[in-house]
Amino acid sequence: MITLVAAISKNNCIGKNNDLPWNIPEDFKHMHKLTLGKVLIMGRKTWESIPENHRPLQNRTNVVITRNNDYELPEGVERYDSIQEALLKHKDEEIVGFGGQKIFEEMILIADVLEITHVDQVVEECHAFFPSIDLNVWQETWRKNYEGFNFVTYKKI
Repeated sequence: MITLVAAISKNNCIGKNNDLPWNIPEDFKHMHKLTLGKVLIMGRKTWESIPENHRPLQNRTNVVITRNNDYELPEGVERYDSIQEALLKHKDEEIVGFGGQKIFEEMILIADVLEITHVDQVVEECHAFFPSIDLNVWQETWRKNYEGFNFVTYKKI
């Protein structure tokens, strides 16, 4: 199964200046629970946006997609040139698309589930966006509302 996990603003922003434009501790806890024990596929910029003292993310397989063969990663972190290459290597495992924009744009086409934190704000000067969630393709199956954000699960119809 392939799941995309993202926090997005009202204008689909996922990143500003290679960082999250908000700090929502509940979202970090939720993301941790959703990704534990799974294969996380992320781009180089997403990898670099994780604070050094938190990477690699523990108890998960960290996969970084970059075409730079000289890009150095810590031992145990996997590097692939493409998402397809990573998916072939982990074909029998639970996959999580973890960002950024290019990873999400490519993986939304093959994903089964979206685990989205909808953040109740508009982010100006956003640099990275999540693709539009087409409700003709995705059906909301679960929601938990909080003040300022909501956790929502979408499954492909």
